[in-house]
Amino acid sequence: MAQDGTGVELPWSRFVAIGDSFTEGVGDPDADSPGGLRGWADRFAEVLASTDEDFSYANLAVRGKLIQQIADEQVAVAQDLRPDLISVCAGGNDVIRPGTDPDEVAEKLDQIVTRLSETGATILLFTGVDTAFQPVFRSIRGKVAIFNENVRKVAQRHDCVVVDQWSIAELQDSRFWAGDRLHLNALGHHTIARAALDALNVPHDLGPLDPPPLPERNWREARKEDVVWAREHLVPWVIRRIKHVSSGDGIVAKRPEPATVFQPRHGADVAESNE
Repeated sequence: MAQDGTGVELPWSRFVAIGDSFTEGVGDPDADSPGGLRGWADRFAEVLASTDEDFSYANLAVRGKLIQQIADEQVAVAQDLRPDLISVCAGGNDVIRPGTDPDEVAEKLDQIVTRLSETGATILLFTGVDTAFQPVFRSIRGKVAIFNENVRKVAQRHDCVVVDQWSIAELQDSRFWAGDRLHLNALGHHTIARAALDALNVPHDLGPLDPPPLPERNWREARKEDVVWAREHLVPWVIRRIKHVSSGDGIVAKRPEPATVFQPRHGADVAESNE
C-alpha cells in the first residue's frame, strides 16, 4: 500500500482504464500526453501516482467504441494486466443511438463487470450525464436515466464504486464541454477526475475551477454557431452512423501497457488549455 501526502494508505498500485472517447480523453488535447490527449483518467492517475513512485497506469480506451466492442477488445487485455483498480465507462455510444434499448446495453455492462470482478480489483463505474442542457440530446434524457439506474444496479450487485455524472452541476454548463458539444474539455475532464477521486475517498488538492465567462451573443450569432456546429460535427457523426464507420477506426490505445505517470499538474495548465 502507498501513502498519500496526508499519511493515508491507498490500496492501489496499478490502474487500468477501459472504455471509449470519454476515458481516452477526447476534448482535452495535450501535446505532452500519449496520443496527444490527457483526459480525466490521466489526471486521476497522476494524483494516485503521487503516493507511490511504483504506481502504474494503462489506458485501453478508444474513441467510438460500442459496449460489445469494449467487451471483445479490451476486457481480456485488462484482466491480463492484473490491475487492482479498474475504471469502466461503456455504453454511452450505444445509448445515444436511435432504437437502442438501455436495458440491453446495461446487460452487456453487467457481463463486463462480472468478468472484471474475477481480478479482485476495485471497479469504478460511471453514470451518464444529464442531457437536459443539450438540445440535440435532450430527447434521450429518459434513456440515459434508465441506463443510469441499471448502472447503479450493476454496481450494487458487484460492489463497485459509482461516479455519478448525472448529479455534477458543472456538467450542465456548456463551458465545460468541447466545441463538438459531445466531449468534455479540459475543465470537464478535471471535474471528472475530482469526482472519481472523491468517489474513492482519495484525499487530493484538485480544486474546482472557474470557467471563462461566456461571450455575449445575440440570437442571430447563436443560431449561426448552431449551423456551423451542425455542419462540422453533427452531420459527420450522422454520416458515420449511416456508413457504419467509427471515429475509432485505425486508432490504438494510447497507454496499452502499465507505466508510471507524471506527477500531478494543477490548475494553470487547465486554464491555459481553454484559452
